[in-house]
Amino acid sequence: MSPRRILVTSALPYANGHLHIGHMVEHIQTDIWARFQRLRGNRCIAMCADDTHGTATMIRARQEGRREEDILTEMNAAHQRDLQAFDVAYDHYSSTHTETNRELCHEIWAAIRKADLVAEREVTQLYDPVEGTFLADRFVKGTCPRCGSPDQYGDNCDNCGATYTPADLIDPVSALSGATPEPRTAQHLFIQISKLQEWLETWTQEEGNLQEEVANYLKGAFLGEPLWDWDISRPAPYFGFEIPDAPGNYWYVWFDAPIGYIATTKEWCAEHGEDFDSWWRSDDVEIRHFIGKDIIYFHCLFWPAMVKTAGFTVPDRVQIHGFLTVNGEKMSKSKGTFIRASTYAEHLDAQYLRYYYASKLTDTLADLDLVIDDFVAKVNSDLVGKVVNLASRTAKFAKASGLSATYPEDGGLFADAAKEGEAIAADYESCNYRRAMQRIMALADRANEYVEEQQPWALKKQEGKEQQLQDVCTVALNLFRQIVVYLTPVLPRLSEKVGALLNTPIEDWAEAQTPLTGTSVAKFKHLLTRVDTDELAKIIEESKEEAPASVDALASTDDDAALKAEPLAEECTFDDFTKVDLRVARVLKAEHVEGAKKLLKLTLGLGGDETRTVFAGIKAAYEPEALEGRLVVCVANLAPRKMKFGLSEGMVVAAGPGGSDIFVLSPDDGAVPGQRVH
Repeated sequence: MSPRRILVTSALPYANGHLHIGHMVEHIQTDIWARFQRLRGNRCIAMCADDTHGTATMIRARQEGRREEDILTEMNAAHQRDLQAFDVAYDHYSSTHTETNRELCHEIWAAIRKADLVAEREVTQLYDPVEGTFLADRFVKGTCPRCGSPDQYGDNCDNCGATYTPADLIDPVSALSGATPEPRTAQHLFIQISKLQEWLETWTQEEGNLQEEVANYLKGAFLGEPLWDWDISRPAPYFGFEIPDAPGNYWYVWFDAPIGYIATTKEWCAEHGEDFDSWWRSDDVEIRHFIGKDIIYFHCLFWPAMVKTAGFTVPDRVQIHGFLTVNGEKMSKSKGTFIRASTYAEHLDAQYLRYYYASKLTDTLADLDLVIDDFVAKVNSDLVGKVVNLASRTAKFAKASGLSATYPEDGGLFADAAKEGEAIAADYESCNYRRAMQRIMALADRANEYVEEQQPWALKKQEGKEQQLQDVCTVALNLFRQIVVYLTPVLPRLSEKVGALLNTPIEDWAEAQTPLTGTSVAKFKHLLTRVDTDELAKIIEESKEEAPASVDALASTDDDAALKAEPLAEECTFDDFTKVDLRVARVLKAEHVEGAKKLLKLTLGLGGDETRTVFAGIKAAYEPEALEGRLVVCVANLAPRKMKFGLSEGMVVAAGPGGSDIFVLSPDDGAVPGQRVH
């Protein structure tokens, strides 16, 4: 079978901020998959770039008195340093603010215009007459219309939790200039994606393009009714590319950002003498995007529609992963768990995090939880205690003699592990890295059992046992090398060191099928050390911002205040409790409710065709797109309640006093829609 030609991308990190360990989940996942493909002999190139355009970049440049381009140059260099520190090797890393990307935006826009997919309509927003810019909600401040608290943002009140529009504020002012904003209407351009709905319904449901749960989510949440038009323009001033046939208007960042995948490839092709059309206009290439579940809508509906219309190769696969939590919670600056990639890399070996993520990542959308104690235990136990231990206990005895000229009898250990190679490869291919790591560590356990039984340290002390010692070390080091071949996509640095130790570089997956014999063994040097918990503590300490003075202080303020604000309810019986049917559900669709200041309309899937429509008072705390695809807990047997905006058929379980301080509860990894909460 001829080698595959594959192009992979990661979602583009935004140029307005530094990378953190949450970003690294996706970059590491992508890098592991690309390295695996290359090890299997396939031609795989990996592309990425900075996502540069939008209001946030423009505002930051104004605040710092700098050019946007200067910020982009600085952040691009920082991002590439961080990626390199974690052994993430893109073939080309660029920016969406390039002439190549601008030219491709023009080309794709022309194709969309030609296909008659563009519509125009008026949109009204608040406008800053001093700065000369339309204002997003968070750039308007004023007095809360409900409680009278001053200096509140234009979407909700931090004091009383009320939600509203910027126009509702008393004495609104622009957060940019202090001027009084005024409502203005501007023409916006929309892409009528509904005209491609039939094709999208087919593409999203074709086997292999998406994970099954994503295909089902799109079918239930979006494709059951006509897709709404996509607002794709922003009036000046806006940092981005001006639309050539609509002067004074700029493409919204979500138009030009994914086109950056194509532009980055085109730049790489120009640098390496490659045929661009063979990568983006060919049936002979596989294109795979790795993204997080918060941007499903853009990558699985808008993006395929755009490339299809413009005549580029439609992606063969969009691989979607969950979010990162730390110790079961969102990353927190106050707790020191919102960790920059550069802060981690300054103190700890990046291989630790690469392996830990690999041991947790599956082919589903389940969130990945980094539990600090588990991180330390897993790295020390698996990588140091099981894998590296094989070499550290045997390589020093083999240095003088090298490996045996022929492979000794080992009871079938090497052959059995070789047979596991295709199963491990299938796990890598499907992005079920967790199962691959489990298989590999099972092989390490068997290899360590062999070393324990043979006791090379004892053989070394016995006269006449030189050949037996050499044979035992030959078996142990071959089992070790075989395991490292399987781990090479995850731990490229370790793989290089093992190649130097055994004087034979690891370059092909097939090397795990044939024992290495007759080679010399270099002097053993430490391959990996145990996690330094002091360095880990430094990372957390350096990452803290405005943390409480102590755990006692935290308990006596936050926890006590919450309980005093809402004392415990009267006791209920067990029978009373069992009447409430709590179920795990997935948010299939979340949307704003016209005329409602507090409510979001949620469509919940409880498994199969069972759904519930719930109106939840969580608008102040969540944007709809942040909820879609997420697992929640709902009261499934609550009597339907007729509301002004429709029939609410349940309740989503959440904590907090209200307003923007609402926290929707989610079950741990492994829970599935329909399961009862006991």
